[in-house]
Amino acid sequence: MLLAFLVYAIITAQYGSIWRESLFAYYNYLADALLHGQLYLRNMPIRRLDLSLYQGRYYLYWGPLPAVLLLPLIAMFGLHFSDIFFTLCVGAGNVALIALLLRRACQKGVISLAPAQRGLLVLFFAFGTVHVMLAPYGRIWFTSQLIAFACVALAYLATLTQRGWPAFALTGLALAGALLTRNNLVLTGIWPACYLIYQHWPTRWLRLIGYAIVGVLPIAVGVTLLGVYNWLRFGSIFDNGIAHHLMELSLVHEYQHYGAFNLHYLPTNLFYQYIAYPFPIQDTTFHGGSLFLLSPVFFAVFWGAVTGRPRWSIWALISTIILVNIPILLVMGTGWPEFGPRYTLDFTVPLLLLAAMGVRRWPTWLLALLTAISIVSYVIGTLMLGYNIAQ
Repeated sequence: MLLAFLVYAIITAQYGSIWRESLFAYYNYLADALLHGQLYLRNMPIRRLDLSLYQGRYYLYWGPLPAVLLLPLIAMFGLHFSDIFFTLCVGAGNVALIALLLRRACQKGVISLAPAQRGLLVLFFAFGTVHVMLAPYGRIWFTSQLIAFACVALAYLATLTQRGWPAFALTGLALAGALLTRNNLVLTGIWPACYLIYQHWPTRWLRLIGYAIVGVLPIAVGVTLLGVYNWLRFGSIFDNGIAHHLMELSLVHEYQHYGAFNLHYLPTNLFYQYIAYPFPIQDTTFHGGSLFLLSPVFFAVFWGAVTGRPRWSIWALISTIILVNIPILLVMGTGWPEFGPRYTLDFTVPLLLLAAMGVRRWPTWLLALLTAISIVSYVIGTLMLGYNIAQ
């Protein structure tokens, strides 16, 4: 965690103080509004891109949990508290969570790795995946993804650490947090649900049903809170504000014809998430990049899918990845500006577990080589993205 924070801080320090505020620290403004008892922004940020304008008031269409987490910080340090520093801390914490998760997964027999392999996978995640691109720069899009990722990692960690009703309750609570940040991430709960049911299958039926209710209850409360939040702002439980947002002008034409989610976007998203290679740096570099070419360690997921055991766990991981990926592939826009496929962070926890199953039989030198290639690619790309953002 400390190493990750240091590296992320050095990257962002190339473009200014780590205590600075980004131009898109919208969660600060929502937290400020909440502190004053309202859901629309009380103060206006310099930039208003992607804010939702409804009846003359500005709202956020993103889930509200990050703003709630920021409440004490905004109350103590004011509206212009550094979202960059906050995001750095969340990103570093995510690295610690992954280190703990991989260790616990080994202890529980979900994966089988030597300590050196596990350490390389932690380094790979920290500096050789799209996570390193999101951690240094603040901005509401990046902050929301990192907090949602933390919730997912906590859900998986609770699943592997606890037993009985605490396991179900804590997993459900963490997934509710993911839901309240990025709605589709509630689907990452497929593998934890399967694992918990498998582990508690010998339990009497009535007790198992009770456990399931305990796990589902926080998610149901989260869905209810989102519905109320939407109704209070826009008069409908199904309206999160995305229809009112001030989108990038280049997206307006397609949105008017196809909406926010449509099969029309599938070819573009497939290309920029799985095929495009962003080197050499060019105009289209910051529209995405191939998950596997930029992070070649992830090629191990194919070995994991074929050789991993038990098979129910493999299919649960694959199903989780596919279902979380569906709305990502159908969404308008690729996530620009970015380096790499930033939306794939949403399913990186199950993807990393599947990759861990695949690298088990790899020689350590091969894993180290692919980790090094991933790190070099992403550090260069992240620095270039920072330069692009700073312009």
